[in-house]
Amino acid sequence: MSGAQGSHSLAFRVMRLCRPSFQVDPPLRLDPVDLVAGEDILDDPVAAYQLPRLLEAQLSDDSDSDLSYSSRFVLHDSSDAMGLTGLLVLPQAFGAIYLGETFCSYISVNNSSNFEVRDVIIKAEIQTERQRILLLDSSKSPVETIRAGGRYDFIVEHDVKELGAHTLVCTALYNDGDGERKYLPQFFKFMVANPLSVRTKVRVVKDSTFLEACIENHTKSNLFMDQVDFEPSPNWSAVIINADEHHSEPKSTTREVFKPPVLVRSGGGIHNFLYQLKFSTHGPSPLKVEGSNILGKLQITWRTNMGEPGRLQTQQILGSPITRKELELHVVEMPDVIRLERPFTLHMRLTTQIERELGPFEVWMSLNGSDEEKVVMVNGLQTMVIPRVEPYGSTDFHLNLIAIKPGVQRIAGIKVFDTREKKAYDHPLPDLERGHVEDM
Repeated sequence: MSGAQGSHSLAFRVMRLCRPSFQVDPPLRLDPVDLVAGEDILDDPVAAYQLPRLLEAQLSDDSDSDLSYSSRFVLHDSSDAMGLTGLLVLPQAFGAIYLGETFCSYISVNNSSNFEVRDVIIKAEIQTERQRILLLDSSKSPVETIRAGGRYDFIVEHDVKELGAHTLVCTALYNDGDGERKYLPQFFKFMVANPLSVRTKVRVVKDSTFLEACIENHTKSNLFMDQVDFEPSPNWSAVIINADEHHSEPKSTTREVFKPPVLVRSGGGIHNFLYQLKFSTHGPSPLKVEGSNILGKLQITWRTNMGEPGRLQTQQILGSPITRKELELHVVEMPDVIRLERPFTLHMRLTTQIERELGPFEVWMSLNGSDEEKVVMVNGLQTMVIPRVEPYGSTDFHLNLIAIKPGVQRIAGIKVFDTREKKAYDHPLPDLERGHVEDM
């Protein structure tokens, strides 16, 4: 069996299959009216009526001239202003290959000898720094014969998922004209570049986390973003915030189904996307995400000017570590209007955020340790006893309160004390509700 040394009857020819581009006619065409009149000449009714007749007569006098030369810059049709001839240009070079695209190649095995070759086994594979991916293997069904001067053609495709150097390895094992078994390897190298870069910023505002993603186009072609979706990790929810949204306008079902793509222009064009994230403890295993800072990842799909698709997925985006309290206190319901010096009821919920049982608890409203004047007080029993709460469980209770000053007042100073662990929770609810107190 012969190796790569010596002469071979076969040779590989590799061509890249990609979509054509529009042929643009470089000379800009013009309207003859612009040569003799300004833009405002049609504002005069008399001139607007006479000018087309004069131009028509002038063009008819030049009808015998060489139209291919004298009128080569004349705008004969309004669509000529775009400079598009209506023709498509096939790729003249191998071109750039970007991450997330589908590399498609047309490979031809040519027999340049004067005799046919038999039992041809063809293999094609992509080799990267990490792996080798088999694209074609005809071992089970070899090509019976390739005649003298003939060829065997095939097409291979590969989804590009790695950056850097790639090598398309094509091999042929065949019987030469004299019956000698020969082995032909050929290597075709190309580079894979990054089509875009994604820069993210994370900001935390109270209970919400805002993620800003800036996408920059590094290619020489416009990219039309069909999808830029954020896939949150478990226990997170995400909503995209669009600058052009108007809540007063009814949402169109057609617009939601057929969303117009977002244009990111070539050569450094950018577009920003903003997402609002919220953490939820109602998932199946809230303990596992305790302290986790993994927010999720972006799924990006796009198309080029001629509709060639691309798809990328970012790595996991990290945020600030989550610190969850053992105990949380929420206001479930309170009266819309509170009468001055009249008792009212505050419906509250106590929730545990750990995997063990807590309680029993004592709840009261502190009257000391604050510079604020206490205008909302407990009416009746000053201390309330709450039974034990199951892991990740909750219990509801009601506080009887009374307001002694009109206006918008802050309900503050509620304390929770674990009688079993002798532990006090001074600020179970950082931002307590505000109630509007009306005078009688």
